Amino acid sequence: MEDSRINNKWPVAKEGVPFIVISGSLTLLFVCTNFFFISILAGVVLFFVIFFFRDPKRSPTSDSSDAVLTPADGTILEVLHLKGTNNPLGRASIKISIFMSVFNVHVNRIPIGGTIEKITYHPGKFFSANLDKASKQNEKNEIVLQTAGAKKIVFIQIAGLIARRIACWIEKGDRVNAGQRFGLIRFGSRLEVYMPEGSKTTIQVRQKVKAGETVIGYL
Repeated sequence: MEDSRINNKWPVAKEGVPFIVISGSLTLLFVCTNFFFISILAGVVLFFVIFFFRDPKRSPTSDSSDAVLTPADGTILEVLHLKGTNNPLGRASIKISIFMSVFNVHVNRIPIGGTIEKITYHPGKFFSANLDKASKQNEKNEIVLQTAGAKKIVFIQIAGLIARRIACWIEKGDRVNAGQRFGLIRFGSRLEVYMPEGSKTTIQVRQKVKAGETVIGYL
C-alpha cells in the first residue's frame, strides 16, 4: 500500500501530528489550570511545531523530463564539479548542497522521475549541517535513482546538529515522480544532489530554493 504521507492532503506533514497533539494538549492544560505565563510559552512552542511541520502543495516549474528539482527547501551552500569516481555517483559529477534551517519546510521531494535503484543508510555523527564535514561524517540516507532515460542521480538526506531523525517513505524498486514527497528530516539539516558531469546547473550559491518547484539543473 502506498504511504499516505507521500500523497498528504493535510496542511502539515503527518510525521508532525504526534508533536502537535502533545504540545497542543500541554497548552490547553496550562490554560485550564490558569498557568498564564507557562501557557503562553507552550502556545509559542505549539505554533513553532505547526510551522515546522507545514507541508504546502508544490508543483514543478518545468515540464522537461530532464529537469532536476531541488529535493529540499533552503539555501544553496555549494555547487562543485567533482572529478574521478570517489563520490556517491561513482563518476565525474556535479554536487549541489542545500542547507535547511529550522525555518524552512522540511518535507523532502523527489528531484526527477524514475525508479529507485538503491537506498543506503549510513550511521554517523551530528555536526552542524552547514559545515563541509557534515557531508562526510554525519548520519545520512543515500538514494540512487535511475531516470526513464537510463541516467542516474544520487540524492542524500543528511542529519544536522539538532536534526536526529531522518524519515524516508520510499523503497528500492519504487517508481517515483518529480516533486513527489519522499521523506522528512526533523529540525534543520542538509540535502545533497549528485548529477552526472555535463549536466547543466541553473542555480547559484546562496540562492533560496523550494522543494518540488525550483529547477537546479538539467541532465
